[in-house]
Amino acid sequence: MTERITARIGWTDLPERVRATVEEIIGDRVVEAVSQPGGYSPGTADRVRTATGRRAFVKAISPAQNPDSPVMHRAEARTAAALPVSAPTPRLLGCHDDGEWVALVFSDVDGRHPTTPWRNDELSRVLRALEAMAVALTPSPVADVPTAAERLAWDFAGWHRIAAEPPDRLDPWVRAHLDQLRAAADQGIAALTGDTLCHVDVRADNLLVDAAGTVTVVDWPWACRGPAWLDTALLLVNVRLHGGHDTEALLRRLPLTAGVDPATITGFYAGLAGFFADGARRPPPLGIPTVRAFQQAQADALLPWLAQRLP
Repeated sequence: MTERITARIGWTDLPERVRATVEEIIGDRVVEAVSQPGGYSPGTADRVRTATGRRAFVKAISPAQNPDSPVMHRAEARTAAALPVSAPTPRLLGCHDDGEWVALVFSDVDGRHPTTPWRNDELSRVLRALEAMAVALTPSPVADVPTAAERLAWDFAGWHRIAAEPPDRLDPWVRAHLDQLRAAADQGIAALTGDTLCHVDVRADNLLVDAAGTVTVVDWPWACRGPAWLDTALLLVNVRLHGGHDTEALLRRLPLTAGVDPATITGFYAGLAGFFADGARRPPPLGIPTVRAFQQAQADALLPWLAQRLP
């Protein structure tokens, strides 16, 4: 399935003042802008080229597209500015913020999203990149981000919200195991301790692979401090969603997850599944009409796995 789920505005939809500031950051006049696939934001996501051949990536949004997205762009700008050069991330070249429009300008990455269903070679490269990223981002280079437990506290209470107001068509297995799912998610959130800067949204459309196989992790609005294994465990949800790999076997052999208490991993996935299942039943947010279907697909991928893992 595709993860491009919404139409986007483009470079020419930005106000003149925003485009002018972006060109000042790049240092030249933009003559070409190509919108990029993937992701959720209804704002711009353009690779741009200037009159003298300079290239950059520009993402911009205002509350008119989605009221929450400018806050996310501002958070990403603060995090991106502090990321070390050793991390597999794009460099932030500059930011425009006039109180309405927020535009982030990054170094251009000449890559593409990994193929899904995941190819063995690309999956191996991404997993190695996440190991290297965990090393580069431990201890966290950004102090003013929430902990993973703080960031995910509301999300991981999804099963509690479902129990308080169960939908008419609640999955029979979920209904029979709701108490276990709630307890596991509570255990999972309590175990999200650590001082690694975590991305917390690692999936194929937030990754780029170039011709040499180098992996870049993009889009950092949700960064938080947590355990080094968190982003690798998150990636495996995306791998399981698209199929073709034994994610349980991967968990057992990958360096970052092999030594983690299985109950902690189960709790982590229970919390994520509760978030997705609870979110999927709600009206879509402004400008992101099909996000609920994607959340349901992720819940559907996780629940059979949890049925295997729960005692």
